[in-house]
Amino acid sequence: MPGYAAYMICTTPRSGSTLLCKLLAATGVAGQPDSHFHTPSLARWLKTFDLVRADLADDASAVSAVLKAAQARGTGTATLFGLRMQQGSFAYFTSQLARAFPEAACDTARIEAAFGKTLFLHLTRASKLDQAISRVKAAQTGLWHRHADGTELERQSPARAPIYDAGQIAAQMADLSARDAAWARWFDIEGVVPMHLSYDALSCDPSAVLADVLGALGQDPAIAGAIRPAAAKLADATNRAWAARFLAERGPDTAAARPSSTNLTHR
Repeated sequence: MPGYAAYMICTTPRSGSTLLCKLLAATGVAGQPDSHFHTPSLARWLKTFDLVRADLADDASAVSAVLKAAQARGTGTATLFGLRMQQGSFAYFTSQLARAFPEAACDTARIEAAFGKTLFLHLTRASKLDQAISRVKAAQTGLWHRHADGTELERQSPARAPIYDAGQIAAQMADLSARDAAWARWFDIEGVVPMHLSYDALSCDPSAVLADVLGALGQDPAIAGAIRPAAAKLADATNRAWAARFLAERGPDTAAARPSSTNLTHR
């Protein structure tokens, strides 16, 4: 038996992680996965989990208290702790783990000191053009996710019409590629062989991907058959038109695109 106590979804924005988190949460056996450490700020972490810094002896104690609170929230009534980790939040997260577990020799040792034996899931999206368009469009319109019934699930700003911007799309392609590469480097450094998941497979057959993850976690894969997706794709004719226009204007080679200077939310 795998014997996992936790799993971490290692991902980048617009890779399908919200859909995967909701599928896993709906099983009742895989915890409540979410970006429990999304904001790189200990003060914000404490506020998120209703903890008061003055009640804690020092910063190491504060981090330990946050980790325990997050583990409780991310486990819920299940026995597995679920965590979504965006690459942009990861460096700060690991720096705080080092503060809480200074005796541990590496990042994975610290993660497992906090949460127990952990399965690492690497969720990626092959088409960086589609991923970049999704991110740019979400930031422009303010709408990041819809429920399966079409109603809004997550909106971060008032509605605006999307405007095609080839420069911003190219910049986001470069940024997202760099984030994927950063995950790959970390896996190599830590000697981690993650379970690889793709946006395309998840979008095409979410039940099959969910079953695979449950099986890897030592849970009954058959549970996946009763779970229906709670989040809908946002891609529409606008996304397709932007992709066609971008390829017509610039072609597929955008490796030289500079990293984005636009502050887009990492979701």
